[in-house]
Amino acid sequence: MPIETRGVDTVPDDERTSRPRDLVSILLGSNLALGVIIFGALPVTFGLGWWDSFTALLTGTVVGSILVAPLSLVSLRTATNLSTSSGAAFGVRGRLLGSIIGLLLSLGYTALTLWVGGDSMVGALHRVVGLPANGVTTSIVYAALAFATAFGAVFGYKLLLRMSRVLSIGMTILLILGVVAYWPHFTTAAPDPSGYALGGFWQTWILSAVAAGLSGPIAFITLLGDYTRYISPRRHSSKAVYFCTYVGLMLGLLVPQLFGTFTAIAVNADDWATGLVAGAPSWYLVPLILAASAGSVGNAGLMLYSMGLDMDAILPKATRTRCTYVIAGVSTVLVYAGHFLWSATNAMTAFVLMLTALCTPWAVITLINHIRSKARYDSESLQVYNRGSVGGIYWFQAGWNVRAALAWAIGATVGVLCVDATPTYTGPVVAYTGGIDFSFLLSATITALAYLTLNIGQRPPTVPASTEAEKPTKEPVTAG
Repeated sequence: MPIETRGVDTVPDDERTSRPRDLVSILLGSNLALGVIIFGALPVTFGLGWWDSFTALLTGTVVGSILVAPLSLVSLRTATNLSTSSGAAFGVRGRLLGSIIGLLLSLGYTALTLWVGGDSMVGALHRVVGLPANGVTTSIVYAALAFATAFGAVFGYKLLLRMSRVLSIGMTILLILGVVAYWPHFTTAAPDPSGYALGGFWQTWILSAVAAGLSGPIAFITLLGDYTRYISPRRHSSKAVYFCTYVGLMLGLLVPQLFGTFTAIAVNADDWATGLVAGAPSWYLVPLILAASAGSVGNAGLMLYSMGLDMDAILPKATRTRCTYVIAGVSTVLVYAGHFLWSATNAMTAFVLMLTALCTPWAVITLINHIRSKARYDSESLQVYNRGSVGGIYWFQAGWNVRAALAWAIGATVGVLCVDATPTYTGPVVAYTGGIDFSFLLSATITALAYLTLNIGQRPPTVPASTEAEKPTKEPVTAG
């Protein structure tokens, strides 16, 4: 299989050979990894029991998927990734906001996935073959996982799709075995109410819904276009793409996260990765090693692939391959920092909450613009920055749509001020919301109001008929 050489340029229709159901495979297979599973353990560490954790995860995932799934339709029309597509709303230079947000999101989640997978592998290998569980061994395992991840990401989308198809079956089997392995120690009993992380039930429940449930779909806020740009709107309908994206997000996030909640209760340990290994019966150690290695490479590989595209969008003169190698090195450094320097749970909670506050306004503006423009895009004008030229209908003011950038800044500021990531950070507005984190709801609402207000009387740029992105045929096409 040749290495993918395409960056964020427009994908020709004859290369757009993926199907909508491939979205289910890639979203399910790539997310059945310990780096995603650990988010299901967060509600338990915050003090919630099984049923409370279940409802928080379900609510957060449903709400997040409703917002994020429609973003898949943008790249279906533009035939390029989402950060580049957002130039229609933010301007061809203003879309760098999306590239930077996507880069930060993927960078953090890649590091988290490799960190959790590496720690679990070291612990399991120590029990199986007596491998020393020290800093040297851990560093070697991290490096091996990072190398395998970079290899898959460099080869590109087709290899990652094939890996996801295999992982969706293999990892499901391993998780089913895990339910059998940890079942004897599982209980649905609620914990001591005095142990709630934020002092009260509802504050802690909402924190769990945002930090664990909502953060899952938000992690894909700039990634979905990496896959749907390879689906042709001439052969597949928007309904099929939306349906498969939503199903893929729900299954790909709820299944692993609920397994994380289940195991967190079963092992009852402050450090979930350590407890997962220590509480595993001997027969499950080898499957756990397979889950930690294969699942981590599949999930991190997909994130790293997206980072390579975002870096390529920021630095058009660099190739996607070179960008991927550079970002692989940076994410590996973050993996070591996560293990040796930081309090992982606190850092992870603060990371997802802050990025949710920054990402949500960007997604809201991109979706509103998609609706206002009636899903019509000038694919040539979107590529102006990548080609080192100027002009086009998305040039606005020197490549920036000031109205969109201002609306994003307002929404992001409100979101950050409302974040409650105790003990790392607490926004000043939290004192006026009863100690409840409403950052997602308020940032989304304020952004929508600000963007629509700033654009009163303004029409989206008119798309020339000769450069409009491909439209679907009238013939209905199903997801299968």
